[in-house]
Amino acid sequence: MLFKGSGVAIVTPFYDDGSIDYPSLKNLIEYHLDNKTDAIVIAGTTGETATLSEEEHLAIIEFTVNEVDGRIPVIAGTGFNNTHKTVDISLKAEALGVDGLLIVTPYYNKATQAGLYEHFKFIHDKISVPIILYTVPSRTNVNIDPETVYELSKLEGIVGLKDATGDLGYTLKVRRLCGENFAIYSGNDDMIVPVLSVGGVGVISVLANIAAKETHDIVDLYLQGDTKASLDLQIRFQALIEKLFQEPSPIAVKYALHKMGFIDNVLRLPLTCLSTELEAGLLELLMDNDLV
Repeated sequence: MLFKGSGVAIVTPFYDDGSIDYPSLKNLIEYHLDNKTDAIVIAGTTGETATLSEEEHLAIIEFTVNEVDGRIPVIAGTGFNNTHKTVDISLKAEALGVDGLLIVTPYYNKATQAGLYEHFKFIHDKISVPIILYTVPSRTNVNIDPETVYELSKLEGIVGLKDATGDLGYTLKVRRLCGENFAIYSGNDDMIVPVLSVGGVGVISVLANIAAKETHDIVDLYLQGDTKASLDLQIRFQALIEKLFQEPSPIAVKYALHKMGFIDNVLRLPLTCLSTELEAGLLELLMDNDLV
């Protein structure tokens, strides 16, 4: 198990010219180290990895590994819909010193369950660091069936699942089939406590970008047995979480980080900045939660 608790799906800061803002990334990493984030997930969906060149992709991974310097796990997103490209990037990330990999289901190809199994097994057999599977059917149009997750969980290096299905029945079946040593992480910030209630051990979170300690506390309180305090925190942030996903992530969370003074509000096309009519409502919730 790579970690329990809150893993932040960290954004990639950009300058106005679109280049990567490494000083701001450093500040974000230090913010997470100071505020109990349990793992940093670099180069995921929230990091706009689909818009990065291979050189940029590997550069932000290397920068993060060096900056974290072993203080918490660094997990790199290395999944593509091309199996051999995924292996290539994964091997390069492994060589840079990551603690694990987050590998999304291959999008667009619409693989069968047999194809998904062979895809992940092929990757697994080529690399040495642990793998967290990532299923997010709202983005990829494909889901890993619980039975396929179970078969993959028999492979030594496949240690967990980021579950962004939004389906607790699915999550519960994965837990029943795979057992308690297989880590399940909520991939939806509005379902941290529900996923914990059916055997999850944490979250890979967008919310944690702006509320690092509180997101850690939602998980930690629950795992320590204080389920009421955990649920109270989940409820407190529910309205803010809804606002963060009114437009595709990371549009809103980058606006929030900009208002908090961490980054410039810059995204790479095809994503654009938060709609003007949504800004006031998000800013009000940030103020209500003492984040700005």
